[in-house]
Amino acid sequence: METIEQTVAVAGVLALLLGAVWWLRRRGLATPAFPGRRIARRLQTLERVALGPQQFLHLVRVEDRILLLASSPAGCVLIERVAASEPARMQTGQEGQ
Repeated sequence: METIEQTVAVAGVLALLLGAVWWLRRRGLATPAFPGRRIARRLQTLERVALGPQQFLHLVRVEDRILLLASSPAGCVLIERVAASEPARMQTGQEGQ
């Protein structure tokens, strides 16, 4: 009798775990990771800076572009769009030259 209770408890925990993974994957919060397999990501957050309690600047790489975005409760605004090959020039202060 004790073996049956333990088996049912383990099955219940596994069912809850699988349900949680399914729910997270549907929301896009969990992705499967397979050893030796790298997923090519087209979107990458490079940096985020808080300007206030609900205002942020986001530096985002999208394939071959880098975007500077401002976000707030009112929405999101594109501030600057730069080719991925240009950030080195921006860091050295040679933007207008």
